[in-house]
Amino acid sequence: MINFFFKKKHRLFKDNQFNFVFLRSYRVFNKEFLILSRKNIYKYPRLGIRISSKIIKLSCKRNVIKRLIRESFRNNKNKLLYMDFVVIVKKNILIIKNNYLFSRLKNLWLRYYKKT
Repeated sequence: MINFFFKKKHRLFKDNQFNFVFLRSYRVFNKEFLILSRKNIYKYPRLGIRISSKIIKLSCKRNVIKRLIRESFRNNKNKLLYMDFVVIVKKNILIIKNNYLFSRLKNLWLRYYKKT
């Protein structure tokens, strides 16, 4: 059975974990998001999210975007390669509807799918 949970082990928390991805990363982007990725030593993908408070001023709106990104990752993590991912949010994301953002994220995750 496929596990769709988003546990703590699937998250990037510390700065050294983020810096590991920032040093040598493969980049995939569109107008709304930039996803940096790098292979990890674990047998599961992990996610980190960076949203600047200069881009989105209100924390409640930043949290909505973070929930959307986590949900998209949670739905696709079983098909993804074993990599660390950092999602960086770009400007003008607040004027776009959540359904559209979700589909745009899914298109970016498609580039990281395993060949099964």
